[in-house]
Amino acid sequence: MSVRTLIVDDSMAMQAIIRRRLLADPGIEVVGTAASADEARAQIKALDPDVVTLDIEMPGMSGLDFLERLMRLRPTPVVMLSTLTAQGAEASLTALERGAFDCFDKTRLMAGNDAGCTSELTELVRAAATARPAARATPVRAAPVQERTSYTPRPGAMIAIGASTGGVEALIELLSAFPANCPPTVIVQHMPATFTPSFAARLNRLCAPTVEEARAGAPLAVGKVYLAPGGERHMEIGGSGDRRHCRLVEGDKVNGHRPSVDRLFHSVARLAGRDATAAILTGMGCDGAEGMKAMRSCGSMTFGQDKATSVVYGMPAIAQQIGAVVEQLPLRRIAQRLLAECAA
Repeated sequence: MSVRTLIVDDSMAMQAIIRRRLLADPGIEVVGTAASADEARAQIKALDPDVVTLDIEMPGMSGLDFLERLMRLRPTPVVMLSTLTAQGAEASLTALERGAFDCFDKTRLMAGNDAGCTSELTELVRAAATARPAARATPVRAAPVQERTSYTPRPGAMIAIGASTGGVEALIELLSAFPANCPPTVIVQHMPATFTPSFAARLNRLCAPTVEEARAGAPLAVGKVYLAPGGERHMEIGGSGDRRHCRLVEGDKVNGHRPSVDRLFHSVARLAGRDATAAILTGMGCDGAEGMKAMRSCGSMTFGQDKATSVVYGMPAIAQQIGAVVEQLPLRRIAQRLLAECAA
């Protein structure tokens, strides 16, 4: 059964480019196009597409405002098309927080007939078609743990987290429940290099702990959350006990990603063992499963996000299937369990 897709872009030329890319996959059908929010609204009602590709910049109502309204009134999987500039990254993060399935670099679509680009776009649209977004209200963040009860992390304890598609929303919800003195926490979220500084800054504004993009040699400290920079290096940990630190290391992609959750988790297994607790969240593919299995084998407690609350039940599913996950939980319960495992 084909994936019925609606293209929303104010440029006729861009509509044609996107259509050509999508129709390269025989499993995708372009059922319509729209050049504005008003046209898109009418087309969605008439055609009921499986997936919408949506431009961030449109005349009249912006793509972000239209996305917010769509996810509130008629939840539909949306792939946002944006640029990967700093300004585009901020808009893309807002889109992901508002419920977009994922974002794709619009400039790549205009750079000639790149088969790899076409394949990535069609794979993303196919994956989006499997998502079932729920109607959204204004999100209510959980109160930080320290506001409800006192919390003291166990000496040497640390947390490692991996996420991909759907991870922006998931990490905001999870880290919003962390106290200011949370255990040292390291995170790999699959996203482009231009996104991670903005995402770290956004998490820092929304959450009680200090969240920063990781830098080589940064000591893992209580109350600090370190987000792996997107781009050319993997993030691992070095050192031991209360002298652990972030390492940024060269290397080939692992499971198609750099930084890779597997590279992080394997280093945590080697150097933290039973001191560490891990969570694998929503995301496509298998990255993190083998590393989490290594952590479990070394005595770490491991958690996986359940299918019902995952935007894409891929990474957590594979981890569950290979025996890497000790306990599978809905997203809203994972922060509490991570913190409990690291408590003094």
